[in-house]
Amino acid sequence: MSALSSKPSLRHSVSEWLSNNQQLAATAQRERHVSHEVRQEGRTLRNETHCKTVWDEGDTSRRLSDRIWDVSRWRDVLEICAQKVDEEMEALTLSKERSELALTAASVPLEVANECLTLREGRRGYELVGDPVEAQLKQEAELIEGVQQRLQRSVDQAFEQLGVLQEVRHQLTSDLQNKMEALDIDTSCLSLTIKSPSISLKTNPTRIPSGSSSPQQWAQFSQYNVARAHEAVHVSQQMRENMSLSRAQVQNELEAQRRATEFALRKRKHHEEQAREELQWQIKTTEDEMAAMEGDIRGLDADLQAKTASLKLAHTRLEARTRRPGMDLCRDEVQHGLVAEVQQLEATIQALRQKLSDAQLSLQKMTLHHSRMRQDLSRKQEALSLEERSMQCRTRITSQSGSDRTAVPLVPLVNSSGRSNLQLLAP
Repeated sequence: MSALSSKPSLRHSVSEWLSNNQQLAATAQRERHVSHEVRQEGRTLRNETHCKTVWDEGDTSRRLSDRIWDVSRWRDVLEICAQKVDEEMEALTLSKERSELALTAASVPLEVANECLTLREGRRGYELVGDPVEAQLKQEAELIEGVQQRLQRSVDQAFEQLGVLQEVRHQLTSDLQNKMEALDIDTSCLSLTIKSPSISLKTNPTRIPSGSSSPQQWAQFSQYNVARAHEAVHVSQQMRENMSLSRAQVQNELEAQRRATEFALRKRKHHEEQAREELQWQIKTTEDEMAAMEGDIRGLDADLQAKTASLKLAHTRLEARTRRPGMDLCRDEVQHGLVAEVQQLEATIQALRQKLSDAQLSLQKMTLHHSRMRQDLSRKQEALSLEERSMQCRTRITSQSGSDRTAVPLVPLVNSSGRSNLQLLAP
């Protein structure tokens, strides 16, 4: 006991003990209050953040839905626009091919017109005339060359417009593909939930990617593509209408010129046949006259020989009577008659010789003119043959579109002598 009582120790008073107890109780109460406040605030924060998170997720889903609807709407617009562009490209290509066919078909009439002009250059003499057929053929060749230039310009413009449409189609396709990819991404994002296995934390997900655009720029980009496509389609439609109208006008012009040329050709052929028949009639009449003249010349020559024999007889008688002797050499009535007979015979022979010379000269002139007419007839036959070859050559034009052409009215032509009855195409 003495050892324990002598050990030093810290002793607290009762008041300190009470104070310590009160302090512990106060601190416990204060900490419990703080804990309660923290718990209440935590619960409030949990409720608020839960509501906020649910709201934000719902709002984000709604915005994604709205965005998907906007993108879907633009996708549909772009698809419709792309389909219209495809249809217009197909229609313009078809119109371009028709113009190319018309351009190719125009080469045949041009070849025919030039061939006809070359054929008709083979005419000779007075048959080589600058007639309306030549004028119509030259006009036809010039018209076809102008038509070819117009059709070629249309084809070139259509080719350029197809390039524009192709570029527009490529831009629409690119925009449409981007819309489809964006739509797939947004649809995938909309389907994600907090329970999706593919979600995870990402590095700096709030960064702004390079090349980002504002909603206004996004809408304006698609609006520009659609507006450009509509403008290109409108221009193409106008171009197709112009090409169709141009082809119709070209066809009408070529058809009108073809009819005018063939009418002039048939009319010229009619005139040449008329001239040939007239010349044949002149040749036949001249040959008949030449035969008659040859008969008359033979008659004149026979008469001249007969009169020469009579003159010989009279000369012989006169010469024999000069040998009468003496007074019997009398200038009697016989002598006077013989002298008169000789004078008459000499005058007759002179007249016959003059008439025979005139007849031979006339026959010579008729023979020469007959030769000229035969030569001219040969040239007319050649010219007529060339006209027929030209008309046969021009059947290559009508054979191209003969089935599409209606019947053409005919105009009968009869020459002045009534020896031919031809039919010419009306202009």
